[in-house]
Order: sequence, then structure tokens, then C-alpha cells
Amino acid sequence: MIQTAKKTHRVLIVDEDYRSFGMSGEVAAILAEDALDYLECPVRRLAIPDVPIPYSRPLEQFTIPSTTRIAETVRAMMD
Repeated sequence: MIQTAKKTHRVLIVDEDYRSFGMSGEVAAILAEDALDYLECPVRRLAIPDVPIPYSRPLEQFTIPSTTRIAETVRAMMD
């Protein structure tokens, strides 16, 4: 993980769990401690917002990170 951050100079953590108190926060903290000097932009996390997951399938799909949102975030990180 740290070697990849050093090679790419960017990190996007995508998680289908809640943004707060999840594994993505721990991974971001490790990268901030050990690879911060190599990053060209801040570590970004794309996860479920801190709201209850909707029962409605369309609303559920809206809250879970999609390939479209992943691609948009990566493009924004490259600017």
C-alpha cells in the first residue's frame, strides 16, 4: 500500500462501508504517517455517507460508490 502510494503519488480509498469510523480512515491514517511526503494531493476517501442505508434499491445504489463516481473522483485528483 505504501509502495503503491509512493509510485503513483495519489491515493483514492473506495469503501462500501460508512465513511466515519471505518477501515478507510485507518488506511488513510497509515498513509498520512508513512507516505505523506510522496503524495501530490491529499488522500481521498469515497465511501457511504454517514446516513442510514436506504431500503429502496435505487436510493441504496445512489449511496454506494459507483464506477462513475470513482472515475469522476480520480479525474479530479489528476487535475
